[in-house]
Amino acid sequence: MNHPWSKINQIFDHQWLKTWVLFDHSWSKMGLALFLARNTVISVSLDRQYICIFGPSSGIKGTIQMEEELSLQEKYAPDNACFGCGPANPQGLKIRSFPQGKEVVASFRPEEYQEAFPNVLNGGIIGTLLDCHSNWAAAWHLMQQAKASSPPCTVTADYAIKLLRPTPTDNDIQLRAWVVESTEDRAVVQAELLASGKVCATCKGKFVAVKPGHPAYHRW
Repeated sequence: MNHPWSKINQIFDHQWLKTWVLFDHSWSKMGLALFLARNTVISVSLDRQYICIFGPSSGIKGTIQMEEELSLQEKYAPDNACFGCGPANPQGLKIRSFPQGKEVVASFRPEEYQEAFPNVLNGGIIGTLLDCHSNWAAAWHLMQQAKASSPPCTVTADYAIKLLRPTPTDNDIQLRAWVVESTEDRAVVQAELLASGKVCATCKGKFVAVKPGHPAYHRW
């Protein structure tokens, strides 16, 4: 998986900086971070657009402009207004899904208004997260399977959620989804929602690529 921090490894791999840090996709929530390596401080901007490198002596040794990786939704469906995964919906959840090997992963930070009761995420929000994320896992898989340049527009045929434990809202939650069965135009996907490394909910669903004439055909 290409990651915006991978270019830092190449640029900073020299004598005065012996170590570097790689983040998974939860890095986008971390804000300001400081790391020390041989008296060298790496400062990440709050908007994640640049980093500054301070050497052992005072002063900035360099600044590098960052480019954040686009999610599947941002790359292939930037005008989609789906409540769960549409980048163009200002009131939506804006799920950002990324291929990672045979899985599709995402990180999501719950907000207080999405709670069922204090510090516990609403079950309907959980269902939406797993549904939309699984749908994009199916679309990505069908795209790769067909060796296409863009994913087909897929919709949910059915899905079932199991709520295993309360999902806390005080930190990022992780989503992972993978295809367990597929044909030319549909895929069965399994998915998990995790908080602090514990599986809080699971999902299994079938997602189908629609054909011309279907109301969702042109939404991507």
